[in-house]
Amino acid sequence: MSEALKMVKMAKKALEDKKAQDIKVIDIREVTVIADYFLIADGANPNQVQAMVDNVEEVLGKAGYECRQIEGYGAGGWVLMDYGDIIVHAFSREDRLFYDLERIWRDGKLLDDGELE
Repeated sequence: MSEALKMVKMAKKALEDKKAQDIKVIDIREVTVIADYFLIADGANPNQVQAMVDNVEEVLGKAGYECRQIEGYGAGGWVLMDYGDIIVHAFSREDRLFYDLERIWRDGKLLDDGELE
């Protein structure tokens, strides 16, 4: 299993632990060079979105993965976490529907849970 996929699994679990909704993993390796995977999830309100982000940062940090950059944390509507090989997008429900990253990145491969094993 690649390091990027290990990070994806840890980040997904961290999001699940904070009750993130509708977590999607998109393999974008064949589409772009900016990253290997996107994780997209949403929370009910800005506080939950921030808690999701905090937990991802804590879990990946303890595993030795450093976040290169975090954008949007203060507003809590769309927080982007750049880990190089993976990018985590934590949204409010409204912002997720508005930006619709799944549609924009539809050329990537949507992974199911079985592919993350």
